[in-house]
Amino acid sequence: MAGRAGGRGGRAAAGGSVTAERGGARVATGGGHRTERRRRRGRAGLRGGRAGAMPTLSENVLFGMGNPLLDICAVVDKDFLDKYGLKPNDQILAEEKHKELFEELVKKFKVEYHAGGSTQNSVKVAQWMIQNPYKAATFFGCIGKDKFGEILKKKAEEAHVDAHYYEQSEEPTGTCAACITSDNRSLVANLAAANCYKKEKHLDLEKNWKLVEKAKVYYIAGFFLTVSPEAVLKVATQASANNKIFSLNLSAPFISQFYKEPMMKVMPYVDVLFGNETEAATFAREQGFETEDIKEIARKTQALPKVNTKRQRIVIFTQGKEDTVMATENEVTTFPVLVSDQSEIVDTNGAGDAFVGGFLSQLVYDRPVTECIRAGHYAASVIIKRSGCTFPEKPDFH
Repeated sequence: MAGRAGGRGGRAAAGGSVTAERGGARVATGGGHRTERRRRRGRAGLRGGRAGAMPTLSENVLFGMGNPLLDICAVVDKDFLDKYGLKPNDQILAEEKHKELFEELVKKFKVEYHAGGSTQNSVKVAQWMIQNPYKAATFFGCIGKDKFGEILKKKAEEAHVDAHYYEQSEEPTGTCAACITSDNRSLVANLAAANCYKKEKHLDLEKNWKLVEKAKVYYIAGFFLTVSPEAVLKVATQASANNKIFSLNLSAPFISQFYKEPMMKVMPYVDVLFGNETEAATFAREQGFETEDIKEIARKTQALPKVNTKRQRIVIFTQGKEDTVMATENEVTTFPVLVSDQSEIVDTNGAGDAFVGGFLSQLVYDRPVTECIRAGHYAASVIIKRSGCTFPEKPDFH
């Protein structure tokens, strides 16, 4: 198992569950916007289009590829934490001493299973926001041929996501144990099979590549650059060549630091770039931007070289409860968040993935980018009031 740590809080797993991957809260939940216009004026947005009745979507319109994990959540006791050397509010990568933890969790406690991992979470939220048709969202990633893999397939199906996993026998399905004590969660991620994705054995197969070609919007978290940069590049170039939308997430500071080369190979194909303030600051340092101002970082990132000039790049940085920042070719706009009542906030770790999912759910409909951000804020506001990246049966977004 590869131990790739990084991210906010200093211990985020490269490709783990939402919290194990990101290791930081992103609370983005609201409101209007303010604009800093530059000399050239123009409408902010990836596409034109006014808000109106939603057109009918086809299946597989949204494509995501990443590190699938089975989230295993349970309320545990202090003895269980002590046995495995876990702190009450922490996120770590599984080590040798945690080998039995996952099985013991299932045997001793009442567990809930969820399809997890950063990209899969975002795709799942997008599908929830879209509702119909089922399977509007496709997901690719690698799992093991085992019990947890079967549960993960079932959970993806329950979320109405069209998941096509590359199944192999060498490594077990990736898991993330969420050990809950009172209002704390200790997360232990075992990436395992998630690290084993093979482009030539899955993405390149004709039946799978046809699903890639069906999509209009593509999303991959930066974590996947640690697993299969060649797969990311193949999807990105396909999107660009066909004037479709390719989106990427900075995901964690260590991606910009230690996977700079694959990231910057993909960047010219990126139409929408997501990140949070910590990731943006690290990216700026690595790129030599010589500024700590998040608006200026967004502006400079937006202006990086781009292959498909038919689409302007959009850069979106969330900042927890501070304003969300968006840079387009013509302006930098800030969107204040509507901070939820502190007593209602249960778990902020899923907010970043949920924001992306909400955003993508409107992007596939060709909605103006301001509507995409509003949907992102809505989705994040729902997820932070629940444990893990979970949601009610239906959204209440209008």
